[in-house]
Amino acid sequence: MSASHPIPVPVVARPSSALKGRVRVPGDKSISHRALLFGLLAIGETRVTGLLEGEDVLRTADAVRALGGVATRVGEGDWRVIGVGVGGLQEPASVLDFGNAGTGSRLTMGVVAGHPITATFDGDASLRKRPMRRIVDPLIKMGAEVISEEAGGRLPMTIRGPREAVPIVYETPVPSAQIKSAVLLAGLNAPGKTTVIENEASRDHTERLLRHFGAEVLVESHGPYGRRITLTGQPELKASDIVVPADPSSAAFPLVAALLVPGSEIVLESVMTNPLRTGLFTTLREMGADIEELNPREEGGETIADLRVRAGALKGVDVPAERAPSMIDEYPILAVAAAFAAGETRMRGLHELRVKESDRLQAVADGLVAAGVAVRIEGDDLIVTGQNGIVRGGGEAATYLDHRIAMAFLVLGLAAREGMRVDDGAMIATSFPSFIPLMRGLGGDVVEER
Repeated sequence: MSASHPIPVPVVARPSSALKGRVRVPGDKSISHRALLFGLLAIGETRVTGLLEGEDVLRTADAVRALGGVATRVGEGDWRVIGVGVGGLQEPASVLDFGNAGTGSRLTMGVVAGHPITATFDGDASLRKRPMRRIVDPLIKMGAEVISEEAGGRLPMTIRGPREAVPIVYETPVPSAQIKSAVLLAGLNAPGKTTVIENEASRDHTERLLRHFGAEVLVESHGPYGRRITLTGQPELKASDIVVPADPSSAAFPLVAALLVPGSEIVLESVMTNPLRTGLFTTLREMGADIEELNPREEGGETIADLRVRAGALKGVDVPAERAPSMIDEYPILAVAAAFAAGETRMRGLHELRVKESDRLQAVADGLVAAGVAVRIEGDDLIVTGQNGIVRGGGEAATYLDHRIAMAFLVLGLAAREGMRVDDGAMIATSFPSFIPLMRGLGGDVVEER
């Protein structure tokens, strides 16, 4: 068995007084994974500042070392990566264990699939349940082979890359930055042009970083919502320093807490405002949220700003399915905001939530029921009946080893009349290791039960 999950640590959040302060949440997880992998594929030394040092990203750092690169921590969030260049990977001597890191494992599959090496991928109990075939299918078209896998295309899985990767034109079956990125990363070592077509645009960090490191990438519109991305293969990527902005998916938790706990006002510093990642902010503003962008600027190819957030009343809204790719990780915390709103909120088209770290759609619904909130699932839609600011809470949310479920229901507990308990908060460290001390620093009453 892969690295086992630690002993569960129940966590309780109790009704809190107004949250106040300025904080910076950890670096963006998506960019942190990619920064390490691009550093591996570049020639020279890449300095990464603000790297998220959660367990998921550290597993990707381990994989970079196993594939022949150097990844060294030189200070808090400050790393140096020395790469081997496209085509220069070494075959790992042992299994690449990604723990709970879905993004790290899938992107690294793309890296391996473009090189003539063999690697075995594994992870924890949660990652072993997640489907990998839709990542691997286009990689097979590019010449990779699956030597072994568990039933249903799951981990552990052994992949052998081809002597020379084949460039392809691939239309993704669902809007997924992980599928797109895996194909583009494999395409780096393919001659000619590799093209990915998306009918709905997913987060574009891979395209931005490809350009940042010197690759030739053409991005064109495709239909009303989609994009066509064409990469010219076999570039020499040059080491390029990266400043990792604060993760909007992590910022979502203190942000919503500040909206819900009466009298709160906080500032979240240096949050990424890439429009393909800020669907939650758009939706909350439609609900009436007071979120102000201060000092907008650009760092490392990404737009960022400080966010001032003030508490206030929210109203229910209808969230369109085409917004899902820009906020796929934020639905659990949006559902919590919806629980406190006036009226009904319908979140449409959430089929992707069924294959995240848990079946997030069901996990969110179960947690809301435990908190005394009326909720129903209709097909792939989640409908929350808002309680107009008065949520009972007092129950226990089952987290199913899912960090975002745990944090969402702890936020609910800060604003609910009777607080809220989650059965396990140990896995919060995968994406937001400082979550509990950060929330406590703002005035939130969050306590581990050890």
